[in-house]
Amino acid sequence: MSRPLTDHARRNRNAWDSWAAEFVAPGERAWASDEPSWGIWGIPEAELSVVPDVSGKDVIEFGCGTAYWSAWLARRGARVVGIDNSERQLETARRLQQEHGVEFPLLHGSAEAVPLPDASFDLALSEYGASLWCDPYLWIPEAARLLRPGGTLVFLTGSVLLLLCMPDDGVAGEQLLRPQFGMHRFEWPDDSVEFHLPHGELISLLRQSSLQVESLHELQAPVNGQPVEKMWDFAPLAWARRWPSEEIWVARRL
Repeated sequence: MSRPLTDHARRNRNAWDSWAAEFVAPGERAWASDEPSWGIWGIPEAELSVVPDVSGKDVIEFGCGTAYWSAWLARRGARVVGIDNSERQLETARRLQQEHGVEFPLLHGSAEAVPLPDASFDLALSEYGASLWCDPYLWIPEAARLLRPGGTLVFLTGSVLLLLCMPDDGVAGEQLLRPQFGMHRFEWPDDSVEFHLPHGELISLLRQSSLQVESLHELQAPVNGQPVEKMWDFAPLAWARRWPSEEIWVARRL
């Protein structure tokens, strides 16, 4: 039996249903590309090599949105399942599946409580999905539950330093604006809720969830880079060339 949505999941569902129209065009562009890329700067997976070989593997994407990452993985031979909290986002994903002839299951729900059996997947992935909008104390143990021993968790989120330097409304600057101690839940003026943990606490949580950290990639914006979408302007290029605006974690299920 599925668990009821948490308060923040309900709030984020409403927010993402209202934002979904803004992400139709970005989703269409991503689906049209055969090359996976990461984050606001569109750094190619070919440069980072953080995703293992997925051919013949079972993969779940937490917070898939328009499901372009799921599509990329399916094209590489993975058996993919996507789950997202926004039905409006999934409507776009289903249309793009039909247009591109790439089909895989899409579930409407929160990554904090996935209605699937234990040890179902070889890879769990999140790019600004569950890794940002779900409580890590709920979604990370859920990812560990769903992974088989030896399976891999890969997720991208905003960097700790970015959050410390970013005001509630505006772009990151060169001053620390928030305390690092006590980082967890961030409530924004638009009624959405994000989650971020300091590195030490996140490592402890991963270990407690039987996940061993294999690597942490702190991403530098490309020279002369620009955000993939204009709406993602919260980290100026000059800032993101000096400090990481995003980070990718890779952990192995014990």
